[in-house]
Amino acid sequence: MLTARLRRAWVVLGLTLWLSFSGTGQAEERFIILQSTTSTQNSGLFDAILPRFQTKTGIEVRVVAVGTGQALKNARNGDGDVLLVHAKPEEEAFVAEGWGVKRYDVMSNDFVIIGPANDPADIAGLPRAGAALRKISQTQAAFVSRGDESGTHKKERALWKVAAVDPLETGATWYREAGAGMGATLNTAVGMRAYTLTDRGTWLSFRNKGDYTILVEGDSQLFNQYGAILVNPAKHPHVKAGLGQQFIDWLVGPEGQSLIAGYAIAGQPLFFPNAPGGE
Repeated sequence: MLTARLRRAWVVLGLTLWLSFSGTGQAEERFIILQSTTSTQNSGLFDAILPRFQTKTGIEVRVVAVGTGQALKNARNGDGDVLLVHAKPEEEAFVAEGWGVKRYDVMSNDFVIIGPANDPADIAGLPRAGAALRKISQTQAAFVSRGDESGTHKKERALWKVAAVDPLETGATWYREAGAGMGATLNTAVGMRAYTLTDRGTWLSFRNKGDYTILVEGDSQLFNQYGAILVNPAKHPHVKAGLGQQFIDWLVGPEGQSLIAGYAIAGQPLFFPNAPGGE
């Protein structure tokens, strides 16, 4: 009799283990994968706001910080639940092609051109970014590009078009591609005494400034909008649509928008929340 009871106990235990590993009957794990940018990660924003979301909801947000182009590619491959990136035309195409459910404006900041204090190309204070890049090319002053298909890289290429300059086509030796995230690109630029384009949030949080400073800012073409998108579960059934949408709703809602607005370094806000009705 004891042997029969033990046998039944082992059967029940084995079935329980099988169910847990197969996922049958298992509750959805309360975490999501957020495909986002190195600029949002390097700025420190996620460290400031994500713990509040987890405390409130019990949902952990695991961030994969890459360039916007790579984040979109990862999401197309199903490697994520939510996107938070900054290349609006590509984001809208992502949704139009059925990879995302809906795009939400979340926040904005701006891009700036930074360089050494001696400013060899004499671009300080120019009102137009395109004109500044043209002077950099004319003087052949060193410039470091991210070169990684990120949102920042896409913006930089658009600005070179405005300047009517293609540094890659001309084979310019003064133009270097880092193929790296924003923080690493800034370190490379400072080390080379080169100019570069960066988002203001990463620049404010960057600690290796040396004598570097913002030289060009305020051009309307330097506007930098961030958007959030839920990856379409119709394309990838494993997407945690409920948890992902809960995160987006919080991000664009009053609490998320308030936390974004309150995130500052030395009294300077890094991002400006602009979700419709979210503040």
